[in-house]
Amino acid sequence: MSQRHHEPAAIHRNRGHRTSLWVLGFTVIAAMTVAPAAGRARESSTATRLDVDEPLTSYRAFRRMHAKSERFDQEGWLSAWTEFDGREFRYQIVDERGSESVRNKVLKAVLKREQELVAEGPDRAALTDENYNFTEAEPQGDGMRYVLLKPKRKDVMLLEGRMVLTTDGNELVRVEGKLAKNPSFWTSLVNVIRHFAKVDGVRVPVSTESVAKVKFAGQSRLDVSYEYESINGRPVSVAARRMLASAGDR
Repeated sequence: MSQRHHEPAAIHRNRGHRTSLWVLGFTVIAAMTVAPAAGRARESSTATRLDVDEPLTSYRAFRRMHAKSERFDQEGWLSAWTEFDGREFRYQIVDERGSESVRNKVLKAVLKREQELVAEGPDRAALTDENYNFTEAEPQGDGMRYVLLKPKRKDVMLLEGRMVLTTDGNELVRVEGKLAKNPSFWTSLVNVIRHFAKVDGVRVPVSTESVAKVKFAGQSRLDVSYEYESINGRPVSVAARRMLASAGDR
């Protein structure tokens, strides 16, 4: 005769409470990790300037998302078509697996939060003089150029960290740092690394790595990658697709 194991109610409630804290940490990460994808970063007046030939005004991309909590040993995956038309952000989920709690309360919550942020206006998170002071850092001998980012206000939408540029300063490779303001009492540290690439003349985010340290829930991670079908109303070229695929294999 099979036996069914029942956890004491107190243990179940405690585990549910701690899981909710982890979910909170991830949903606030969404504010920083996804909003700039729809933003229009303007050229900085500092010595280091990004050569923006064409701003990102619309896109359609296939997005893969993965969230994991090491302490709770829970993780979930979600794939969705995402689309921004210059005014609204829309998404259609095509596949999901793993923990139902992670999928519903984290990954889907991130997409919903992005939709809200785009409606509010993404310029609050853009790499502009209105949001940041830019200071060029000393070379580190790796052939890259570094620009320190100092937020002009304490804001969960801004990062305290740095931009990593190509040697000539014209190409943004990645942005990395910690949130300028802890999003809640429960979240003590949120680190974000956002990778960029120039696709058919338009600079776009291609992946984001986020790690949050949540009280009582430990370290949790959210990874997002983008595969673009069209940018600014034009289909992505075969050459650009191959370039991105090659970069992803490294």
